[in-house]
Parts: sequence; C-alpha cells; structure tokens
Amino acid sequence: MFDKEYDVIVVGGGHAGAEAAAAAANLGSKTLLVTMNLQTIGQMSCNPAMGGIAKGQIVREIDALGGYSGIISDKSAIQFKMLNKSKGPAMWSPRTQNDRMRFAEEWRLALERTPNCDFYQEMVSGLIIEGDKVCGVTTSLGIEIRSKSVVLTNGTFLNGLIHIGERQLGGGRAGEKSATGITEQLVDLGFESGRMKTGTPPRVDGRSLDYSKMIVQPGDVIPEKFSYTDTKSLAHQRDCFMTHTSTLVHDLLREGFDRSPMFNGRIKSLGPRYCPSIEDKINRFADKDKHQLFVEPEGWDTVEVYVNGFSTSLPEDVQFKALRSVVGFENVKFFRPGYAIEYDYFPPTQLKHTLETKLVNNLYFAGQINGTTGYEEAASQGLMAGINAHQKVKENEPLILNRDEAYIGVLIDDLITKGTEEPYRMFTSRAEYRTLLRQDNADIRLTPLGHKIGLASDSRLKRMEEKLQKSDAFVNFFRETSVVPEDINPILESVNSTPVKQSHKMFKSFSRPNVTMDHMRKLKSVSEFIEAENIDREVMEQTEIQVKYAGYIAKEKNNADKLQRLENIKIPEGFDYRQLKSLSYEAREKLEAIRPVTISQASRISGVSPSDISVLLVFMGR
Repeated sequence: MFDKEYDVIVVGGGHAGAEAAAAAANLGSKTLLVTMNLQTIGQMSCNPAMGGIAKGQIVREIDALGGYSGIISDKSAIQFKMLNKSKGPAMWSPRTQNDRMRFAEEWRLALERTPNCDFYQEMVSGLIIEGDKVCGVTTSLGIEIRSKSVVLTNGTFLNGLIHIGERQLGGGRAGEKSATGITEQLVDLGFESGRMKTGTPPRVDGRSLDYSKMIVQPGDVIPEKFSYTDTKSLAHQRDCFMTHTSTLVHDLLREGFDRSPMFNGRIKSLGPRYCPSIEDKINRFADKDKHQLFVEPEGWDTVEVYVNGFSTSLPEDVQFKALRSVVGFENVKFFRPGYAIEYDYFPPTQLKHTLETKLVNNLYFAGQINGTTGYEEAASQGLMAGINAHQKVKENEPLILNRDEAYIGVLIDDLITKGTEEPYRMFTSRAEYRTLLRQDNADIRLTPLGHKIGLASDSRLKRMEEKLQKSDAFVNFFRETSVVPEDINPILESVNSTPVKQSHKMFKSFSRPNVTMDHMRKLKSVSEFIEAENIDREVMEQTEIQVKYAGYIAKEKNNADKLQRLENIKIPEGFDYRQLKSLSYEAREKLEAIRPVTISQASRISGVSPSDISVLLVFMGR
C-alpha cells in the first residue's frame, strides 16, 4: 500500500495535525496525514469559535506565515468580534463564532486541494525507531509506513479516558476511541509523561430555549476578518446570547458533588486554570451567587447550541436538573451531556525550539501532547512543527520565532524553557513585548519570514508591502503636514482637549488621547490624501496606532534589542554545567535537563537566578 518513503508523516488530524500537514506539503515535502477518522479532520471538539484574548493574535500570525487557520475561520464564521476595543491596541483580539460543520468541511477540502498531501485512516500504534532516529510509524493493522520525519499531534487521544459522573469510558472524544501504544513506547525510550484533564459543556437543542429572557450578544457592526488574504468579511451575522447561573443552580449542582469525579478522587490530573468547570467555579468562588453563561449557536442552520461556561463532568441527571433552573433554559433538551477527559501528555522541556524531541531525531510533538489547551495554541505548534520537519528533511535552516517576533515564539519558548504542569493557555500578559506583537501587524512581522522559506505566497508578500508602504507614507504625511489653529481647534474642543494657539504638525494633535482617525479625517487635506492614495480601513488603523503609540513602540523595541544581545550568546552544545561550581545546585540541575541554546533562554528558566547567568557570562568571556 505504501511503496514509497514519505518526507513527513503527521499523526492526528486535529488543528495541530492539519496545520502541520498543510505546511509540510505546501513547502514541497511528500506528506502523509494519518488519522483515526477522516470525517473529523479539523474538528472543533469543544467550543465553536476561533481566536479571543491573545489567541486571535496567534490566528493572525498563523495566517501571516502562510497557514490555513485564518482562512478556514473566515470561510466558516457566523459572527466576528474584536475584543478589548476599550483598551489599547496591544490588547485588541479578534474572535469568530464558527459553523462547526463548515469549519471541519473547509479544513478537509483545503487539505485535499493541497499538492503533496496524502491521507490514510487508521490508528498509529507505534513508531519505527532505528538508532536515535524515527523512520516511520506502525498502524494497528501492523502496516509499516516509512518516513524521514514524524510529527505527533495526538490531542486528547493518548490513553484518553472520559468521565461523566461515576462512569468512565475509554475515548479521545465523545463517540471516538482512544489511541494506545504510543505513550508506552515513548516511555520505554526514556520520555517522561504525565496526565492532564480538560472538559466540555453540554450541547442542547436551541428550539427548547427562551432567548427572550437572555441578553443579546451581537457581533461587531462593521465586522473584520482574520486572514490577510482576500477572504470576505461577514455580510450578516448570527447573534449569541448571555444568561447567568444562580444560587439555586449552584445548590442543585452541589447535590451531585459526592458523585463528581473531580471531588471524589477519580480525576487526579490538573485541568485548565483559566477555563474551569462549573463545579470548580462554584467551589472556588463560593462567595459569588452567579456566573455568566454564553449561549453560542453551532452554525448557520443547525439548532445545536454550545453552553459556554457550563463545562462539567457531573452526572448527566445533575447537569440536566441544574441547567433547567437557568433563566431561558427552563425547558431545555439535551443533545449530549458535558464530560471531562484525561489524557497523556509529555512535558515540553523534552523538546528543542523547533519542537523536535531531544531524545529521538526527526520526531516532533505539537499540540495538546505538549500540555497546551486551545485550538489556536495547537494550530500554531502544528504549523511550526510541520515547517521544521520539512526544513530538517531538506537540510534547510530551521524556523525559530523569538519572543519579540510573535506570540507563537512566546508560546514555544515558555513550553520549552519553563514546561507546564497544567494545560497552558496563551494570554497577552505572557508576552513582555505585546505592544510590538499586535494583531494588526502580524503580516508585517511574519509574512517576510513565511515568504523566505516558501510558505507565504508572492501575492501575500506584495499585499503586505503595499500596506506597509501606504501606512508609512500616511504616518509621514502627519509628521510633515502642518495644521492651523482655526482648522484643528474645533476638533480638539469637541473632545474637551486644550486648543492650540499656533500652527503645528498634525502628528502632534493626532497623538492626543481622545483624537481619533475619524476626527482627523474631517480635515480637508487628510481626506484628500486618503482618497488620492486609496487608503483603506486596515491602513488607517495601522497608521493611527503608529502615530499614537510611537513612543511606547520605540521603547519596547529598544528593550527587545538589548535582550537580543543575550540571544546572540550561544551556549556550546553538550556544555558541562557541572564544571561551574559557582552555579547553584538548582541551576545546574535545570540547565542540564533543559539544555538551553542561548544565554537568553537560560535566563528564563525557573530556578536560574541572575547570579547564575553572571557566572555563565564570565565563563564565556562576557
């Protein structure tokens, strides 16, 4: 059946696997995607949404590099929102509500249209290892498929165990069996493994809900989109809704706590800290008498509804009784109950920055196998693993993103350097350079890199260069063009800003906090420039940010440049830290285990102090 050797085999067809297969194939590698069910490629296992706080920036970065997630999200979107618009642009985060069925369909079709990408449906039960190198996979039917590299993206399927109340079911997702064999083989090879937990809420029949009792949550009046390509913005949108739990709901849920696997000891692993189950919320925040629930449609035409905020593993009768006491849910009908799932993961400190394992050459891990949670985090790792598997097979330089280049760089560096003992989720607060890593400039930051390796197309690069050229020209226009008091003062007074007494450059007035692009467009010279140069909304937004935050951006870039000097100080491969007696015992232990590549990476390892870094710098003649 498989008479050729593949360049890259990707195991698993979720968000990480789909991006990995697309990247490797588009770069020119002969790629095979092996998954247990070809009908669930790109499946949204939990909420039908993409993006959100910091996650939206990741989707934009995937798109800028030439990945598919942004395009698929736009094609299947039913609502768009830009979150955190009341805050500064570093916090703005795009989010789409998606049609679950169309999302998976678009992924399947996109991969089928991708040259060099083959498919095979079966469970991978083991790896072919020769010496210290992976050479392919073995399936549950005993078929051996040879390859030069393998990317594991097993999600929640590795020895997955589903919990609903006191019942336990083997499975990687509702209705699908778990994957066995891989964990055991990797542990025998010397890998460290652990267990993590995640969960999902009930799905209900939207026809049984009373939306008139809920609070409408519409999309943006002028919806944007994720992709920097020519995907279409939404012409119309579906509303979401919000309701709340109550003390009655909490009391009904507590009645089932003695049968909860979270509280009776059946679940021993840790779940996502920032996406807790409803039972965990009412237990941890006992002083709160209500919690928000977001009622999210699963698509354009389906009546299935996702109850965001009600993730639970309580017995199904307790879930049903409690949910029927929520306002608007008095007559609710279940499609299926919520559940928790435990699964194997491998602490990511066992990986290099390319996501290749340290123990086995040409073997890459991406997604929840690395201890992360979320579609976006998984997709970005899949993209990078697919890129780097191709790069290594073709003997090219790897693609490694720095912390000042992308949220993807922050994510991978955090995982590799610090590890994680609970499902890792990206937040803007995790990025020290978030003023540089905005959602609006992901194409400017990353498309040149994507184009350089051959993943981002010429048209993408051209589009980005035109945007940059226009925004730079517009910024210079504001820097160089003067405005007289009689023209600018009416605008300043309308926003309660102090009038000026003499002519000055527009940049100065535009920099004031309450003065927006809409205000500046009232000036004749500005509106004429916009029309003459064909300036669109995206360029206007980019220009406004560059004007208003010029000082902050310059300061952050200066800080990043200073720290970049430490990135340039490489630590020799195989360096023996035991010879440095001045290092603390903990630092020696952590440095030996993680094997950082640069002094900068070493400085971010928990337990390595500034004095330990000084010892390393002195030893290296710095």
